[in-house]
Amino acid sequence: MTAMITAGADVWRPYDDEPVLTPAMTGGHRATPLEEMDRLRRYLEAVVADRRCPVHTAVAFNAAYFGYELGGEGYGNGPFDLDAFPSLTLGDEVHALPVGVLVRIATGSDPLYAEIVYKEGRHPCIEEGVEVPAWVSGAPAGAQGPKDEQEATSPVRRELLVPDFAVFGPALQLSEAKLKRFRARQKWLNKDGHVIVDARYASASAAGLDDMAAFVQHLLTRRRESLLSPLVPVSVAHLAGGSEDERLRDALTGLMDTVSHALRTSDVLRSWGHYALTRGRIGAGLCHDGPLGGSDLHALAGSLERGVAPAARRRHGLSGSRTVYTAVGPWLHGVNGAGPLLTGVEYAVSVCRANLAVMDFVRGDTDNGLRTGSGVRITLDDVFESGGIWRSHHPGAEEADGSDPLSPAGRGWRDTVKPPVTRTAAIPQQPAPEEEPTLDEPPAEVPLAEILPADAPLADDERIGAQNYLRITDSELCWQVPLRLAHLMEGRLPLNRMVRHGLGRLGADTLRVRLELRHPGGVIDPSEEVQEVILDLTEETGMLREVQWPIDFFPGLRMYLQWPRGGTVFRLSTLELEDPVDIGGQLATHQYDPQVLTRDGAPGSSRDGDSSAGLDTRRLVLRAVRRFGRLTPDGHALLDRAALPRGVYGTTPTPHQITALEQAVDELLAGGHLYAATGSRGTGGEPHHPAREGEPKIPLVGYAPNPVVVPRPGSGHGTPPQPTGTEHFVHGFLRRLPAGWTPTEAQRAAYREHCRRVGKADGWELPRGYTFVTAHSRRR
Repeated sequence: MTAMITAGADVWRPYDDEPVLTPAMTGGHRATPLEEMDRLRRYLEAVVADRRCPVHTAVAFNAAYFGYELGGEGYGNGPFDLDAFPSLTLGDEVHALPVGVLVRIATGSDPLYAEIVYKEGRHPCIEEGVEVPAWVSGAPAGAQGPKDEQEATSPVRRELLVPDFAVFGPALQLSEAKLKRFRARQKWLNKDGHVIVDARYASASAAGLDDMAAFVQHLLTRRRESLLSPLVPVSVAHLAGGSEDERLRDALTGLMDTVSHALRTSDVLRSWGHYALTRGRIGAGLCHDGPLGGSDLHALAGSLERGVAPAARRRHGLSGSRTVYTAVGPWLHGVNGAGPLLTGVEYAVSVCRANLAVMDFVRGDTDNGLRTGSGVRITLDDVFESGGIWRSHHPGAEEADGSDPLSPAGRGWRDTVKPPVTRTAAIPQQPAPEEEPTLDEPPAEVPLAEILPADAPLADDERIGAQNYLRITDSELCWQVPLRLAHLMEGRLPLNRMVRHGLGRLGADTLRVRLELRHPGGVIDPSEEVQEVILDLTEETGMLREVQWPIDFFPGLRMYLQWPRGGTVFRLSTLELEDPVDIGGQLATHQYDPQVLTRDGAPGSSRDGDSSAGLDTRRLVLRAVRRFGRLTPDGHALLDRAALPRGVYGTTPTPHQITALEQAVDELLAGGHLYAATGSRGTGGEPHHPAREGEPKIPLVGYAPNPVVVPRPGSGHGTPPQPTGTEHFVHGFLRRLPAGWTPTEAQRAAYREHCRRVGKADGWELPRGYTFVTAHSRRR
């Protein structure tokens, strides 16, 4: 059941609570503490539920930065100079504006103030109900025909902008009757309440910028004063610690990444590109029986297949290949009775819902976009033009090359301007990799201890992480394998030999394939969920290369893999533990292999490298025992104590080093980090454990993982640790005062000083009705 979105007491209130954007967020979502991320996510979920439009990442940033207030106020109390907004006029040529820009639309009387919440390409050659010419799909800005290869220095592109006129609250919101009159006249707005302009870009490269990069550039140039404003909850200059352009750009880039991550990782939101909607609103639209309901969107997905599939066999074989490009916007306008759902911001909602419906169809009912029954392959080709353009091709099997069908490929333009070529699965042969370092071996002088316990077999190092079969059927092969440190560092994953044998018939040594990751209960970026990686069949077992491992993945994580026989898709999933466990300070929330965790999780090992440099003697000892000792199935490591000095130092140690080592071992034994054991040495010099009768005794030193359960809150398992809170710094910010209250002179002076730090020499006076909360530290 979908969680409900409520604007409770824990949802941020601009100018009442401390800012929801924090300095840590300027480093991106990976640098943001979970508590701060959760607070931002709760607020943005409430904003998306409050807005009638899909909330673009740039619009979500505006809400958090300028202080969007829920319940209808919007930006009504925000610190804006309305006359400074860029002006728009229907049909005019204007400087290109990104989604998220605040604008004023000139009229015969008072201007309309709005936020641009959606935009798309509106190429003049595309008409409603007409099949899209192939060359338009993926065409660069300024292209007017299929052979227009010249790159314009300052290209112009026809664009449709969707404004939200309700965003500034009741004071600036026009009545519905007046908006209808504006739409009817089609002088300042078109009949759907939108603005179509010819957008001029500074350069071809500017026209090719991603949405977020274009928005950041707009803020840094045309809206730079807003980044320094002391009237917002907290300025970017204060978050960044300075007002230099490079610092502001880095901070904005990090903030956009953090906002995007908060939207994409919400359980109650879904995203199409940068646009987020509540799951409840999407579901309600699919459930109704009217125009653009579930049946119509199902028909859209079906039409992409039917429009290109051959009706029947010809006498001398199947019909020839055929490709069709379908634009979502014109298709929606062709649905009877859909007009009200294509007016105002509802058009943006309908476009996103339609694309999500097709995306779900491609993900759930096709293999890499290929529909088995009809042989049609459906792929997204252009995400911007006319609401998005989908490509349907038959026969699809001839181009099932493993590329992601949901990544816009722009083949319409490519294949028109440049003659199409037959695509094969092979890619240029990669240079042979350097010999892989053996991480499980000590320095050459150190003899590896061969500790063989009597009660359980110990793993040979080459068997650590061995693949264990789960299921073999006629249709698929499933197996499990733990993630090794070397694989994490080098972005690769070895496959099963049976997979290598099954893929050998493709006739290519390397090819692009799709890797799908599922990490329930863990942290994974949406861009990592579906990846295009390289399958290298020159290896004995086969290897996936260029894998982007999520930050939450750790050495020893147990992975379950599935390969549908004959396909080029690999599915990887993990399993969450019922309760996390703490193993020597490392928190494991998912199933893991204890042997690999002991070996590859030793001190000095991380996804950024593996080195003993900088470790103190105690950690060097722990590293040596875990890396060079023999392993039991449950992750214990036992090492001959005589081998420890060279295992730690790599060479014959000095007397001083011996003293430091012995002291470190004693401290580790006393603290329970290591334990002492007794073994014996055989006639050939090999150690044994337990000690064998008749053999001389030898001291051993061992490591035990000793996982400690960390109960989840409310699990009922033990007593959860009491939170002590984390101290963090809060920048000074404006706070709204109750009616009749006034700030003290000290607060006025503090605010003037606050303003001087962002470059206004004489400071600013506090706006009426506000006080200033000075910078401070607090615990949460």
